Amino acid sequence: MSLILTSSQCELREVLLKNKPEAMISISPKGTVPVLNLHGEILEESLEIIQWAIKKNSSELHSFSESESNSSNHLINLFDTQFKYHLDRYKYPDRYQNLSEDHQQECLRILLELDKCIEAKPWIFGKTVSLLDICILPFIRQCKIASPNWFESQGFSKVIDLLSHFESSELFLRSMEKFDVWDPENPQVNIFPK
Repeated sequence: MSLILTSSQCELREVLLKNKPEAMISISPKGTVPVLNLHGEILEESLEIIQWAIKKNSSELHSFSESESNSSNHLINLFDTQFKYHLDRYKYPDRYQNLSEDHQQECLRILLELDKCIEAKPWIFGKTVSLLDICILPFIRQCKIASPNWFESQGFSKVIDLLSHFESSELFLRSMEKFDVWDPENPQVNIFPK
């Protein structure tokens, strides 16, 4: 989404994580996605890639006031650490041993905190998408996918409305464009965004 919003194009190589190509592992041994290779400088975290893109051009993003910036930084950190931690364990309990916490309830607690912060529509801070929106809405979408009935029945109506707007937005639909899996034996060039 940050590439779309900042008009930053890249060569996209779609991979299957169960069959990671050697070309990917050679530049990023941890083997996670996304990975952005900037002619030798490797960015391996989504937030790093987002920050790199918006440094180039942030004109399409909401311009934060100081209080919005503080709130945004807090929420991005909360979702990138605590929410993601609990979401992974709630969504994939078979991957973790000795789960003692109720991870779904921890996700709920954080979503209720977010709900209290939303005062505008259709995005968190108003009519223009923000850094906060693009950083946390994919996590919230994964939480919904894990248990749609549970998600829709909770008391965070502003979060539900926000996610609904996000999922129907042109930005989201463009970012979810499907590409064929990259084949190093028969490489095709996919430019994203088009």
